[in-house]
Amino acid sequence: MTDIVLYVREGCGLCDEMYAELAPWATVRNAIIGCVDVDTDPDLKRRYGYRVPVLVIDGILIAEGVLHPIDLPSGP
Repeated sequence: MTDIVLYVREGCGLCDEMYAELAPWATVRNAIIGCVDVDTDPDLKRRYGYRVPVLVIDGILIAEGVLHPIDLPSGP
């Protein structure tokens, strides 16, 4: 199963856009997008605070700020 983590911030328009672009890709793969609010953890806020949204798939950093569909892994 694909492990998808989207680091976000509440009220972030770019975060909402990335989620909306990612959702169809995840649905085809029967994967769940785990959204993590960086403001709930000081370490996450320090690491990702100004870079959100940050997309990590299977432990690999895929995108920051803007998602380009070509960056998404192909296949199941």
